[in-house]
Amino acid sequence: MLKVAASTALAVCGLTEGATAFAADDAANAAAAAAPQCTAKRPSSLSFNRWQEDWSALANPCVPRQPFDALKYMPLASDPSTYLSLGANLRERFELNNTPLFGLGSAQPDSYVIQRAEVHADARIGQHVQAFFQLVDARPFGKDSVSPVDKNPLDIEQAFVAFVYGLGGGTFKARIGRQEMAFDLQRFVSVRDGPNVRQAYDALWADYEIDKWRFIGYMTQPVQYRDVTVFDDMSNGHLTFSGVRVERANVGPGDLSAYWSHYNRDNARFLDAAGTEHRDVFDVHYAGKAAPFDWDAETMVQTGHVGNDTIGAWAFGLLGGYTFASVAGTPRLGVQVDGASGDRHPGDGRVETFNPLFPNGYYFTLAGYTGYSNLLHVKPSITFKLSPRITLLTALGFQWRATTADAIYGQGMAVVPGTAGKGTRWTGMYAQIRADWLVNSHVALALEAVHFEVGDSIRALGARNADYVGVEAKFGW
Repeated sequence: MLKVAASTALAVCGLTEGATAFAADDAANAAAAAAPQCTAKRPSSLSFNRWQEDWSALANPCVPRQPFDALKYMPLASDPSTYLSLGANLRERFELNNTPLFGLGSAQPDSYVIQRAEVHADARIGQHVQAFFQLVDARPFGKDSVSPVDKNPLDIEQAFVAFVYGLGGGTFKARIGRQEMAFDLQRFVSVRDGPNVRQAYDALWADYEIDKWRFIGYMTQPVQYRDVTVFDDMSNGHLTFSGVRVERANVGPGDLSAYWSHYNRDNARFLDAAGTEHRDVFDVHYAGKAAPFDWDAETMVQTGHVGNDTIGAWAFGLLGGYTFASVAGTPRLGVQVDGASGDRHPGDGRVETFNPLFPNGYYFTLAGYTGYSNLLHVKPSITFKLSPRITLLTALGFQWRATTADAIYGQGMAVVPGTAGKGTRWTGMYAQIRADWLVNSHVALALEAVHFEVGDSIRALGARNADYVGVEAKFGW
């Protein structure tokens, strides 16, 4: 009887402990279910515009912490939106280019490393005021021919004050100081992230957003980069770029924008004209997505004059794609079609060569074999999403001149020597492969290779096929 009683007592105790454990688990699950979800998220340190990051999310204790977060978010007042944030970027890229300008220029085959290091401080004063300051040091190592887009010893990359206020049911924003700006796909107005030295502007920028509309005005002097000593960059007193822009969201399945800009440059030189360049720019852009299709279309017309010669130039760009969402790797079949005018009749008093203004250094490829002047370009491609963080692009590009009377151009309107007025319109074709790996929110890796087969008519001038390889690593904090 004693043994039975003891066994019974133990069984009862066991049941009681089990019941208590289950009850505790139920209570914990209920509490977890009742707890609010953490909606605050830390921004990526690899964002294209570091000044747009909002690190006030770290004021919320539910956000997971990482090392040195005490420097990413330093409260300056009891208001969590008043804080100071520090950050840094480092980009290292190895490049090999065995035939710059297809071997027709003075540049020789070269391989080198370009490095861009940036540090910044971002001060937010409540919801209305921001002060952003960024230093840059850009250097090439082992590069034979160094250009202004390769080297910029320690200097001020950005330094501006921004204001944000609610006004009349909308939001007014303004920035004054040295800043970066870009439009759309950055075909013609860009930050120029491909080369080593990004393009900034000493500018006054203002915009007003209400409902689906956005109205923008800007007055700028693009920064003139010099590499003689540190802190020697300055506003380019010989170049101004100003205008107005209107954007409208949800026009059908896409977004529509248009802008007018006035571009003034002293001592401009073209193959058929020289003098002060006054160029009026009219641009329309429409982009959207209606699964499985996506598109981005832009066209620009330029008027004005260079010295006593009249400007009449145009360009367009179209990107379109179809994504097979249900297929492994979600392949996207894409096509890119671009065109830009060239000077058809040298000596006629008209400048028809399109000026790409401030183009994106990697819109075509990182190799820089193709510039946005006197161009017809068709590029089919296929892109695979090998994993959520790895993308692979393969493409073929076919290139012609708009007119044989004008030259073949590389990046920055670099003239391929001896091509103006000679050869056929066919320039050549290239194959491109690019892989991008977003390792995490701080590290990204990329590999790009391009092989360009020149056309027979420019091969007769001594041009050679060209190869480019670029290996890039980015770090952001």
